Amino acid sequence: MTTSTHLKSLQALELAIREGSLRQAAQRLNITPAAIGQRIRSLEDYLGTDLLVRGRSGLKPTAELTTALDDLQLAFAALQRVTDSLDFQRVSEIHIVADPDWAELWLAPRLSTFRELHPNILFCINGSGDVPLRIGTPDIKVSYGDTQGEELFRDVFLPVTGPDNPRRIAKGDPVLQMEGMPLLHLSAQQEKNEYPGWVEWFKTYPYRETGLDRGVRYKHTRHALEAVRQNVGFLVCGLSLVLPNIEEGSIVAPFPMSHYIDAPFPYRFTLRTGAEKRPQIQRFIAWLHAKANDTQNEIQKLSLIAK
Repeated sequence: MTTSTHLKSLQALELAIREGSLRQAAQRLNITPAAIGQRIRSLEDYLGTDLLVRGRSGLKPTAELTTALDDLQLAFAALQRVTDSLDFQRVSEIHIVADPDWAELWLAPRLSTFRELHPNILFCINGSGDVPLRIGTPDIKVSYGDTQGEELFRDVFLPVTGPDNPRRIAKGDPVLQMEGMPLLHLSAQQEKNEYPGWVEWFKTYPYRETGLDRGVRYKHTRHALEAVRQNVGFLVCGLSLVLPNIEEGSIVAPFPMSHYIDAPFPYRFTLRTGAEKRPQIQRFIAWLHAKANDTQNEIQKLSLIAK
């Protein structure tokens, strides 16, 4: 086990105990609960002993871990203090943990405009980028579904498909236009209420009566959109994530954009304590607000079409 892997596993273990669950620990690091579990299991395999047990009130340390727990927690508290006190050395770095789809589909296509203005500011986004991942709290966390943090923008969910598919609708039933059409789904639409999918959309716009939840499921929007571009089927997703694609025509909205469902939650961001004092963070947040405002205005403009 390498030093970096060792530290990541210990970080996952300490967070799981502090938060009381793998899910909450995963949210802190913006990775999946499965990834948190894998990091802890790799440490258990390395040590040859179990470290966690599940109790009524959440995860608890085993007897083997209890003897080292105080040192583990003190070590990560000290590591966080060291990170904070040496933070002045990272005057050109910004570390971001964000919703993966938002990071790849919303942030990445726009980030070049910030880099042009500030070429000396380096990024680590979800563990990769210009600089290596550091242990400790990220400078900025962007999430969807959280109730804490400052609001960036609120999305809408609507159907999208490849440019060749709308003609298939035109040849079908004029009332039940989507009956029999191939539907694509996101796993989160089945697992979490905060992500509307076809079932919710057809309740509002009854263009289909059967097989509302049938079809291929994808873990991430970015993977489903690859299938959409290939005209494999129709997907309900956030408009903010496909605005550049709609503009270029590689993805189209087969129905009026007024046929949407409001996102139950906005995208929000939180800052690490003290990060707001750093010049590079101030510049990035000002840019982020401006781009988020542009996105919100574009969503409102497009979603009012044919209202």
